[in-house]
Amino acid sequence: MTQVNGEAGSTLPRRQLGRYLLEWRSRAGYTQAKAAQLLEIGATSLGRLEKGENSRIKSRDIQAACDLYGVPEDLTAALVGLARQANVKNWWHQYGDLIPKDFDVYVGLEAAAAKIVTYQPELVPGLLQIADYDRALAASRSHDTEDERERRVQLKMQRQRIVTRKTRPVTLDVVVGEAALRRIAGSRRIMAAQLRHLADQSTEDNVEVRILPFAAGFPNGVSMPPFVVLHYGQAAPGEPVEPSVVFLEGIVGNLYIEDSDDVASFLRSYDGIRDAALDTSGSRQLLRQLAREYGSAP
Repeated sequence: MTQVNGEAGSTLPRRQLGRYLLEWRSRAGYTQAKAAQLLEIGATSLGRLEKGENSRIKSRDIQAACDLYGVPEDLTAALVGLARQANVKNWWHQYGDLIPKDFDVYVGLEAAAAKIVTYQPELVPGLLQIADYDRALAASRSHDTEDERERRVQLKMQRQRIVTRKTRPVTLDVVVGEAALRRIAGSRRIMAAQLRHLADQSTEDNVEVRILPFAAGFPNGVSMPPFVVLHYGQAAPGEPVEPSVVFLEGIVGNLYIEDSDDVASFLRSYDGIRDAALDTSGSRQLLRQLAREYGSAP
């Protein structure tokens, strides 16, 4: 398999670590050469670290860089945890294991993506949710305080800026199961607003939404779980900036898959689901029809 960035040591945790180190070095106002000098490492080594290309990373180097850049203590702990992850292509991240539970690895990966492909059989995708829909989902998390739930809602609204920003908005290719349209989150009023929003967003050039109707049965002969595939664009024709990643969310942890054969399997499954779904026009028509029905009901 061709190695992206030219290194077998490049893995998702290490690339994510590199992104944060580069961001915080820039915030601190250091050039790469100056930071390397102060950290007493080679500029080439620091550059490879920021690209996620180092196969051997010393925790003390990460700690020293975080101290130099003024990285908050909780984030420092998360970055040191990323540095300690195994050199594997499929990564199971258990919440609280090495990395603090409150550190969301996925959000950083999502923000860096050029294209996001997702199949969501029972929920509206997070990047296309309205605040009230998300609040209705959050209300069921009884272990969170009201302030914590609202903070999570606002963070999700901020995440959605990657879809609406003027410069290089992320491309969304989405299939939503009909169950997500029928299962009520909060109230019929909220569902009417959510489905109108989904239909409106689907008219944007960078957003494609298809609905998989109940009548389509089980494409590929299996019931697929919700999944997300993150693509990062190409540095040159046929040369990805970094490997595509499949994200599977779990209750006690998340699975990140970047093995090329495994990613290809998910993409083939997605193609089968997409082919069985309504086209974009028919999907938009169904969304608006159901929004009217929710809005007109008492």
